[in-house]
Amino acid sequence: MLSGCAGRVCHVLVLVLCLSAAEDFDWTKNDRGSFYYGTFPTGFSWGAGSSAYQTEGAWDKDGKGLSIWDVFSHKKGKVFLNDTGDYACEGYYKLKDDISLLKELNLNHYRFSISWPRVIPTGIRSDHVNEKGIKYYDTLIDQLLENKITPIVTLYHWDLPQVLQEKYGGWQNISMVNYFNDFASLCFERFGNRVKHWITFNNPWSVAVEGYETGEHAPGLKLRGTGAYRAAHHIIKAHAKVWHTYDNQWRNKQNGMVGISLSGDWGEPVDITNLKDIEAAERYVQFYLGWFATPIFHGDYPQVMKDFVGRKSAQQGLGTSRLPTFSSQEKSYIKGTCDFLGVGHFTTRYITQKTYPPGRGSTYFADRNLAELVDPRWPDPGSEWLYSVPWGFRRLLNFVKTQYGNPMIYITENGVSEKMKCTELCDDWRIQYYKDYINEMLKAIRDGVNVKGYTAWSLLDKFEWDEGFSERFGLYYVDFKNKNKPRYPKASVQFYKRIINFNGFPNQREVENWKRKATETCSSSNQLLAAEEQRSTAANILRLIHDPLTSHMEMVTEIVVPTVCTLCILISAVFLMFLLSRRN
Repeated sequence: MLSGCAGRVCHVLVLVLCLSAAEDFDWTKNDRGSFYYGTFPTGFSWGAGSSAYQTEGAWDKDGKGLSIWDVFSHKKGKVFLNDTGDYACEGYYKLKDDISLLKELNLNHYRFSISWPRVIPTGIRSDHVNEKGIKYYDTLIDQLLENKITPIVTLYHWDLPQVLQEKYGGWQNISMVNYFNDFASLCFERFGNRVKHWITFNNPWSVAVEGYETGEHAPGLKLRGTGAYRAAHHIIKAHAKVWHTYDNQWRNKQNGMVGISLSGDWGEPVDITNLKDIEAAERYVQFYLGWFATPIFHGDYPQVMKDFVGRKSAQQGLGTSRLPTFSSQEKSYIKGTCDFLGVGHFTTRYITQKTYPPGRGSTYFADRNLAELVDPRWPDPGSEWLYSVPWGFRRLLNFVKTQYGNPMIYITENGVSEKMKCTELCDDWRIQYYKDYINEMLKAIRDGVNVKGYTAWSLLDKFEWDEGFSERFGLYYVDFKNKNKPRYPKASVQFYKRIINFNGFPNQREVENWKRKATETCSSSNQLLAAEEQRSTAANILRLIHDPLTSHMEMVTEIVVPTVCTLCILISAVFLMFLLSRRN
């Protein structure tokens, strides 16, 4: 009995020491609480976001060069249904229309990205600067400011110039640091007198892991166990160099800020009283957000990453760790290169310990020694990875506060998708998601987290990378079948607009009233869109009939085949009923 008691005391002591090492973040306390009615601080900035490749289209127009996503999406089998971003939302041609949507929402800021190959076609500034590309972004920025909307500009949202990938291997090569710095310097020079919020990279975790480890994203390389770490190493150096360039050459003239946008799912221990689960959960967050945040705020990789990757590398017989190292000079150079931290967050996982033996091969995922779990009761309306777990948002924000000295934070991405074949503007699940997640952000601010703004992801339905157009994150529905790509407001537009206008949540009765009114509005919009789609279908049929020589195969695939399939199903059903009746 005494030995069992002593063991429990020892376990508690180790747990306390572990928590102390985590810089005061309390893993054992998860106060989910009830919905909080109140307002955000005065001056809180509300916005929505997009990215160049996902929305602009015009992939080969006005002097734009190829990006790795142009090439990747054109390869059969890389993207769902072989979709591409060639036309996307045609945002390049609908600039005024989209700014009117921002005005309709009463947004304070708009987050967008500059396409590197649109302004520097080869990625190398000394080769050529595309003035038509510069003019497009000039016009966008000027029109935003004319409408009192602050531009928040991302320099890299995944569309690396293809020339740099072919010549140098992209982010596997250290030369990207200087090429990216030249691109950033051009943007500061041309746009910095009007842009005061710069984001160097959007979600570098996806760039590294999905681009160079799993191959799910462009450029589609599968360099298991090394590619992601090498790409991330160069991205962190590139970020730091751009920050120093702005700090030394532009800050005094332009008075802007340079940050980075890091995505991070929250990892919650399966058992908050179990030391192994707590360690695994912290490892999950450190291998995700901490991989980039810890060098930027503290100068080096998280100790747990260095320990685990180093140990796995040694067990595999390697002389050095697969995780690269920073020199002492590089650590000093990288530390503190963040005027604000952009946080992108969508979902949460439960985490528990799981050991992967060295013989299973070296991968980023095996290096972590953990398993991810989900609660089957969590709502999951769209993307297979995106479950609605609002309380994880507050937990992540408080973790950032304790780990990195409570930095200035802008929420750069937060939203939910739907995966529906039929048109649906009454997105009540998105209303619920925004309501709950924004409320958890408000609670985090009350906890003392320094959040200055929120960006709904996203303004429009758009090209969703390897999922093509099968998933929709937008506040506005885009009819991709229509060559004009018209936009229609979903119910969530009205709901989000009311949160913005009130700067928070007044009371339960009023918030429920917002939801009811938003749903009423979308019902009539649904009817309008359905009628428009019927007209579009009829027009397509007439076009096919009047142009049989060029459209015969299109007519077969779009009309005849579905019709024959439907008839076959009906005939089979009738035949089956006939057999069953004969048997009885």
